Amino acid sequence: MTQFRPKYITFDCYGTLTHFDMAGAARRIYGSQLSPEAMAQFITNFAAYRLDEILGAWKPYADVVHNSLERTCKRNGVTFRAEDAQRIYEEVPTWGPHPDVPAGLAKVAKEIPLVILSNAMNSQIMSNVEKLGAPFHMVITAEETGAYKPQMKGFEYMLDKLGCGPEDITHVSSSFRYDLMTAYDLGIKSKVWVNRGHEPANPFYEYTEIKGIDGLAAAVGL
Repeated sequence: MTQFRPKYITFDCYGTLTHFDMAGAARRIYGSQLSPEAMAQFITNFAAYRLDEILGAWKPYADVVHNSLERTCKRNGVTFRAEDAQRIYEEVPTWGPHPDVPAGLAKVAKEIPLVILSNAMNSQIMSNVEKLGAPFHMVITAEETGAYKPQMKGFEYMLDKLGCGPEDITHVSSSFRYDLMTAYDLGIKSKVWVNRGHEPANPFYEYTEIKGIDGLAAAVGL
């Protein structure tokens, strides 16, 4: 990818910047009930059902967690309790950044405005953003846009609100399925994949790969 100076660097938050510990939250509740192999399958199913739950009409993220956890429990023969889903939902704002994030963001923020587009509720996101250690020009949630990624509506809303086009930004994410496939389809040429190890590489989507946000400055030519 030819490096260029974007007007904005836009980010996925959960998973890319914030350590999105849904797996840990599930282990803390169900780990004593399941073997390591069964727990690993539970976590895989939980991630798949969360994605499935956000592909329709927007609904509160508490409902996404509740529904996906209930479906996961049913599939794995585990008793579902609504209070367990609420416990996981309430953990989300307590999660902090990956270790490489604060210094890496701070370096880039000195030169280019940073923007977040997150599958979050308004009441959740700022607690996580405040832990990232860098100033953000704008933070946009799925609640604000009325759609969860990977749907296009949130990206289109973000570009309209920023007053720019897909050719003006660099989008950064650790996920192809949630972010980078959609960014590709929308014509966002400058994409950075943060390889956190939770999805395989897919060069078709034309991105620059970095291992952590500490590599972002170099990826955007700073």
